[in-house]
Amino acid sequence: MDAVQGTLDELGTPLREVTFVVFDLETTGGSAAEHAITEIGAVKVRGGEVIGEFATLVDPGGPIPPFISVLTGITDAMVVAAPKFSEVLPSFLEFVAGAALVAHNAPFDMSFLKAACQVNGYPPPANPVVDTADLARRVLTRDETPNCKLATLARVFRSSTEPCHRALADAKATVDVLHGLIARVGSLGVHTLEDLRGFVRAPTPEQQRKRHLAEGVPGAPGVYVFEDDRGEALYIGKSSNLRNRVRSYFTASETRSRIREMVGIAERVRTIVCATALEAEIRELRMIGVTKPRYNRRSRFPERVVWLKLTDEAFPRLSVVREVKDDGAAYLGPFGSSRTADDARTAMHEALPLRQCTERLSARVRRPACALAEIGRCGAPCEGRESEESYAGHVRRARHAMELDADAVFSAMEARMSRLSAEQRYEEAAVDRDRLAAYVRTAARMQRLRSLTGIPQMVAASPAFDGGWDIHVIRHGRLAAAGVMPRGAHPTPYVDALVATAETVLPGPGPTPAASAEETECVLRWLDSPGVRLVQVDGTWSLPAYGAGRLIERIERAYRHQRSDRREGRPLR
Repeated sequence: MDAVQGTLDELGTPLREVTFVVFDLETTGGSAAEHAITEIGAVKVRGGEVIGEFATLVDPGGPIPPFISVLTGITDAMVVAAPKFSEVLPSFLEFVAGAALVAHNAPFDMSFLKAACQVNGYPPPANPVVDTADLARRVLTRDETPNCKLATLARVFRSSTEPCHRALADAKATVDVLHGLIARVGSLGVHTLEDLRGFVRAPTPEQQRKRHLAEGVPGAPGVYVFEDDRGEALYIGKSSNLRNRVRSYFTASETRSRIREMVGIAERVRTIVCATALEAEIRELRMIGVTKPRYNRRSRFPERVVWLKLTDEAFPRLSVVREVKDDGAAYLGPFGSSRTADDARTAMHEALPLRQCTERLSARVRRPACALAEIGRCGAPCEGRESEESYAGHVRRARHAMELDADAVFSAMEARMSRLSAEQRYEEAAVDRDRLAAYVRTAARMQRLRSLTGIPQMVAASPAFDGGWDIHVIRHGRLAAAGVMPRGAHPTPYVDALVATAETVLPGPGPTPAASAEETECVLRWLDSPGVRLVQVDGTWSLPAYGAGRLIERIERAYRHQRSDRREGRPLR
């Protein structure tokens, strides 16, 4: 029998023969680990025809947040008699068997589906997945649509169903969007399911056109800067191998829409070769903080951190400030926001009767006491009920709690949470838990930072890939020099030369006197990595014996209990 050459269609599954299950989930929140499904809707289509539907409300096992009810229209009363997702899942998996799954923003829906499979002992779905949001970003231009939201695309493709944050309606609208997108890509040679999935993963025309920007990039550690035609930094990154990393921006592996947009604007890539990967990481942080490239998301505003300050005055108080001064005051931080700092301050006030008024007090001038004095939460130094000497004891304990020992605050907040839980005031207890977490996490972080920033100079080394050693000089938590010692060389001359040429660091006030907290944390992570050897240490590198770090696990355990309670429908503890 003679061999027959197959047609192009036989190299894949023609789209007209593919069974698609377009589905949508409504949930109580955005995290598959912490939130639950409230509704599932799915439409099965083949060859443009609807051949089946699947829809049901789902009991999430706990209350639906009010803002979710407003958004979706799904209330607690509607799901009280609905089945659990564990009861729905077997039927849904049978419904989608052998089909390609389609969803708008598929990673979100698939994350909940995979989490449910894992919890209920099912293997994760092996179905091929198509994301209509990702496909739309590849097919449509900004002139055609301002964004790729489902409601916007439904109008573009004149869907007969209007999306309304209900699962089946949104799934039906997504069917129309899918068919509209398939019609578009058909003219681009996409005729099979394999073509469709490959089309989404393929580099954009802009990425292909800009591949020449990666030419001549060295294969060494360093920092790369994408710049526009005016020389403005668009995006800054770092890598242990600049050549490989920069080339990846022009391949299918780069799927971030904002980065693909950035590549289309970029006109050149500037590189800065560094001696070590740690130096590259630190340079990246510093350059992002100075130039603030619009396509970088993290580390752009290191100056926006806030601190909790124990003021230096006759009767000190806790104040949220944006600047650390050399004024003898105690500081706790840095915090990412004023709200987090205020949470930590509230936790400290539970254990310490520091005054909470904002006026500057004097031992000679008397003022009426506030309500806090009447309920025993303040010693009323404003009325003269408490002397400066007596109040100074509260201040010493506050400084001790900020810098050395978190037990007093932790015990006071733990007792309050236990009392609230016993009274079944679980939501209030959860708020206090968040306040305690803000205090403990920040105190632990600051104590860890201070352990390094208090050392005038440290020299450390780690094994390099070629058998040599990466050597770094760290002064007050700031990377002052980086170098490489070749394999087999004697370390003394290299270390001496690196120390002699290292940056002079003049420390300022506060827990982070010479570098941002993020930079010092990068150095700490490197010091904790396997194989690092301490060469020289001027001073003592240690943490407080009763520091906040030992309480972190207890805080994390409380959050793990919360996630478990939500999954099981129990009240928050």
